[in-house]
Amino acid sequence: MDDIAELKTRILGAVGAAGDEAALEDLRVASIGKKGEISLKMRELGKMTPEQRQAVGPLLNALKDEVNAAISAKRAALGDAALNARLQAEWLDISAPARPAAQGSIHPVSQVTEEVIAIFADLGFSVAEGPQIETDFYNFDALNIAPEHPARQEHDTFYMHREAGDNRPPHVLRTHTSPVQIRHLEAHGTPCRVIAPGRVYRSDYDITHTPMFHQVEGLAIDKSISMANLKWVLEQFFSAYFGTSVKTRFRASHFPFTEPSAEVDIQCSWVDGQLKVGEGDGWLEVLGSGMVHPKVLQSAGVDPSQWQGFAFGMGIDRIAMLKYGIPDLRAFFDADLRWLRHYGFGALDVPTLHGGV
Repeated sequence: MDDIAELKTRILGAVGAAGDEAALEDLRVASIGKKGEISLKMRELGKMTPEQRQAVGPLLNALKDEVNAAISAKRAALGDAALNARLQAEWLDISAPARPAAQGSIHPVSQVTEEVIAIFADLGFSVAEGPQIETDFYNFDALNIAPEHPARQEHDTFYMHREAGDNRPPHVLRTHTSPVQIRHLEAHGTPCRVIAPGRVYRSDYDITHTPMFHQVEGLAIDKSISMANLKWVLEQFFSAYFGTSVKTRFRASHFPFTEPSAEVDIQCSWVDGQLKVGEGDGWLEVLGSGMVHPKVLQSAGVDPSQWQGFAFGMGIDRIAMLKYGIPDLRAFFDADLRWLRHYGFGALDVPTLHGGV
């Protein structure tokens, strides 16, 4: 009995003095492992008399349980101590300012497109979309553009490749979003009131032209639409877009897909080299428009004796330049981060109905 008491005191003392989990594990193996001291003493029970086993057995079992409990408690204490030490070493001041994170910005073209859509939506126009690679029919023939028209020349239009022997007219990168109007009329019929924003392509490159740019075209078809409706819609749009009352001036022009046709100027002034829209006695051309040509209506399957309407088209990039003071159209597509940070918009800036953010 005395040796069990002495073994208990020694093992429990060693458990309490263990400095890390490795030492504790070595102690567990040496005491209650298969060849540990307590395990060896339990094997000796077979050599004892029944009376001795009855007295010694419970003491050894109790000692084994006590040692197990002491080791578990010590292991938990060592784990807590290690965690506290780690927390002290890895302490972080959460009140310190966060490191600045690089933020992207909304491109002016995307911003202005959303502004345009919001304003025309308030005027009752929905958005129509179409493919950027168009057939010769939708891009030219359906819009009453004659075969000899300069727009069909390769110096103005990007043509797709055809295999040798394939005599079909080649597809083109659309030169305007007007084909969307034809496709929409074919699919949805009349009456209609839509705008078609999107990318267009022309073989041109200078300070005010790029090979790829953005347009928005509008179409309204009904039985009693006139040029007066067109003028009202455009003045409402420009007044909302520029945030001030804007007058328009119509000048007679010619476009194959409208008759009569008009180029539209907006009122403006130049003050110290700065353009101000909606004031002064100057005029700035911004778009082309007119009443939809009867042949265009016929191409879309619409009876021109029953229906009529207006159409217009303007460059999204150009009206962005006017509103936000951007001098060079080519910079829109240079991917210069400095330019994007300067002219870009915050991701959480939501366009309002009247003039952006």
